Amino acid sequence: MKGIDVIEHYGERIPLAIPFRDAQGSSLYLEQFFHSGKPVILTLNYFECPMLCTYELNGLGKALQSVEFLPGKEYELVTVSIDPQEGPALARKKQTTYLENYFRDRPQAEWHFLTGDSSSIRPLAQALGYQYYYDENLQQFAHPAVIMVLTDEGVISRYLYGITFNPLDLRLALTEAGRGAIGSTVDRVLLYCYHYDPQANSYVLFAGNLMRMGGYLTVLILVLGLGWLWSKELRKKPLKPGNTSA
Repeated sequence: MKGIDVIEHYGERIPLAIPFRDAQGSSLYLEQFFHSGKPVILTLNYFECPMLCTYELNGLGKALQSVEFLPGKEYELVTVSIDPQEGPALARKKQTTYLENYFRDRPQAEWHFLTGDSSSIRPLAQALGYQYYYDENLQQFAHPAVIMVLTDEGVISRYLYGITFNPLDLRLALTEAGRGAIGSTVDRVLLYCYHYDPQANSYVLFAGNLMRMGGYLTVLILVLGLGWLWSKELRKKPLKPGNTSA
């Protein structure tokens, strides 16, 4: 659709000294959500969106229920309204709804809903390559369905498209953007074996790395097996006369 697109800016750093308001009406800068070691999931939506935004945020919330990382602890979760007419009251209502619907069993979870002026929203959207416009006839914003995952320094690491999301994709995207700060050894092994496929809009098994991993495991098993056989033979070998213990 004309005017709606995502121009991917992988590896580029977004401006963080942009002012917004949180759900309580307090003024803050975007950089407040970028901490050492914490990746950030960032979405651009608007709170009175009649359809697409709700589907997208519902899909994100549902998928994050199956990701053990906790927003506010291992990563930050931030939604910015693209409508400069929306204010903290709407943001607070949306925040309450989504925390209750998707993180009721994890009360420590944090999901930040921000509002701001056009002078703040437009530069952020431009830096992300997020193109949208206001349709005067429909009295609605036309916009893409995408979430962005960024590093703690504000560098764009991954775009994930759609209104439903695979929990494994979110987990791997956060691990990738976290650069070792979050996730277990298993997550890092999975990230080694999986690569993001833009055609599939998902992480898929990477045959080359999977074969290399299989080769490493085969060598390890052989070494362990030979070591066990060698130690077994040593135990069987009779001691020479005079070498018995006192």
